[in-house]
Amino acid sequence: MRVFAIADPHLSRAHPKPMTIFGPGWQGHPEAFFRGWREVVGPSDLVIVAGDISWAMRLSEALPDLLDLGALPGKKVLLKGNHDYWWPSISRLRAVLPEGMYALQNDALVLEGVAVAGTRGWQYPPETLEDERILAREVERLKLSLKSLEGKPHRHLVVAFHFPPFGPSGEASPLLELAAQAGPKAVVYGHLHGADPARLPQDHRGIPLHLVAADALRFRPKLVLEAD
Repeated sequence: MRVFAIADPHLSRAHPKPMTIFGPGWQGHPEAFFRGWREVVGPSDLVIVAGDISWAMRLSEALPDLLDLGALPGKKVLLKGNHDYWWPSISRLRAVLPEGMYALQNDALVLEGVAVAGTRGWQYPPETLEDERILAREVERLKLSLKSLEGKPHRHLVVAFHFPPFGPSGEASPLLELAAQAGPKAVVYGHLHGADPARLPQDHRGIPLHLVAADALRFRPKLVLEAD
């Protein structure tokens, strides 16, 4: 099974929102997103969608976007982003997800020997006391996610975040340090738009770090693991 990742699809079928206001890199969105996915992902693959899935404000408005994702090839694992205001309780969300689509929240998923864990994350370093509180909460959520893998055999682990798990100078956040302790084969993150991937940290303690924001990938999911 191949594992791909992409973040920030920023879909908005219920209330179309042109993304070109954020720069020329979004030209052709969202059609380019769906076309790029179909060009690289096969039916037996797994795709991590690392947050900022839909601009919707309510689950009912996000459902068309979730169904559009569900119709694409492969299995999907969803992670919440900072713009996913529509994301309800995890039980409500899981009740409406199409077959082959999963959502992570304080837990992890194992499919065909591949474990996917993660949490949204937050900006680092924190600038305010509120940022410190949110970051500490995200650390606890990652702990719960990784702990949920106890007793679940797996050969490979990928840890996903929405926010980059490092600071502007590349310094590792507590989230990245915690993830590294679990020994993942890859760490993926999104959120950064217009960034030059070559100027970002490429690894941490030998663990590859992948920027998978949709515009950075030119809307083609990135292969991050080929599971044996």
